[in-house]
Amino acid sequence: MQEIISFIREKQPVNKAIVAANIIVFLILSIMGDTQDAWFMVNHGACYAPFVIEYQEYYRLFTCMFLHFGVEHLFYNMLLLIFLGDTLEKTVGKLRYLIIYLLGGLAGNIVSIWAGLRGEDYAVSAGASGAIFAVIGALIWIVFKNKGRLEGYSTQRLLLMAGLSVINGLMETGIDNWAHIGGLAGGFLLAVLLYRKKRLEA
Repeated sequence: MQEIISFIREKQPVNKAIVAANIIVFLILSIMGDTQDAWFMVNHGACYAPFVIEYQEYYRLFTCMFLHFGVEHLFYNMLLLIFLGDTLEKTVGKLRYLIIYLLGGLAGNIVSIWAGLRGEDYAVSAGASGAIFAVIGALIWIVFKNKGRLEGYSTQRLLLMAGLSVINGLMETGIDNWAHIGGLAGGFLLAVLLYRKKRLEA
């Protein structure tokens, strides 16, 4: 138990708050109803293109980032976020990390909406994975700027992680790959704008 407490204390504050918010929202919704029911999730903030576009319910682009379809969906996303988000926050700082996470996640959801409208595929979408891919995209740029390495992450390792996640999404049903791709690109571009490599003073 002491090891778990120490592990949690060592993690960065903004990332911890985001993980905690996701877990709390999931627990509340689990008490209220079935988090694997699409319409239950829509009624509690999941993203659904017709509602976003026709009724201007743009808040869904944000709220859906804190909703998950079942405990496995939550567990997988939070496991990735605990480690990747912690590394990014330590590297860019609290405010920049929050900007990359939220705006990158929004970018992923906007791309997902665009793809859904273009293909007339109006699926209900929820989950933190678009924002997590934004974290991966940002780390790819930062690793590149640091000549291929950052706290155990290499460019090849991050690209492999992103590539495998996208391929997994293509092979399985119910995965919002457009949100992943949009988040990855958004996080990368935001890191280009926000990240400044620390200078070493002589």
